[in-house]
Amino acid sequence: MTDGLDLLIFGAHPDDAEIGMGATIYKHTSAGLRVGICDLTRAEMSSNGDVETRKREAEEAAQILGLAERTNLGLPDRGLNAGKEQIDAITLEIRRLRPRIVMAPYWQDRHPDHVACSHLVKEAVFNAKLRRYLPQSEPVLVEKLLFYFINDVYEADLVVDVGEVYDRKTAALSAYRSQFTEAGPGNDYVVTPLNQSYLTRVEERDRLLGQKLNFTYAEGFVSLMPHEVNLFV
Repeated sequence: MTDGLDLLIFGAHPDDAEIGMGATIYKHTSAGLRVGICDLTRAEMSSNGDVETRKREAEEAAQILGLAERTNLGLPDRGLNAGKEQIDAITLEIRRLRPRIVMAPYWQDRHPDHVACSHLVKEAVFNAKLRRYLPQSEPVLVEKLLFYFINDVYEADLVVDVGEVYDRKTAALSAYRSQFTEAGPGNDYVVTPLNQSYLTRVEERDRLLGQKLNFTYAEGFVSLMPHEVNLFV
């Protein structure tokens, strides 16, 4: 049994977690916390790159961010659904890695796989605590389930100041050359939303959110449950 994680971030594809919260991930790992990413699919339906390339890019990004774990469940890209088999796979991964906090994509996004991932993880977090569900594995009670934004941004409940570590997010995203390199002469990439100044828009988004609190950059999150504080000052 592995030591438990402080944070476990689920994404539908390698690069989802980095887009949504790469700087927050590094802020936690650099503070000595154990952080992992679990990618549900190998992104085999991506228009650019291939499975092996994406795997190498994900491993490079994991090194840049200082992850304690990076796993891939190998579920079908563009085939995520609410079926029991997929929920069980995520439930067992939560029980194996025993995270205190789980993060998933926000439940509204232009990419259907991100939406499906959000719902699957929510179901699995609930199931993971039930001792009679998959009784061959030990139940795990996740303290918090939080959601991060990928493509479409809504109002954040929680905001993390990431100005001092934002360069690590940039570096981690730059590892995904197959996704963000502009199509043109000398390569066989095709035009997609990801290679049309997408990273510039992500940076602008994070800068705009930070501006609300006088931060250089910020990443935002949503909680289904109230977030407790002991004192307001």
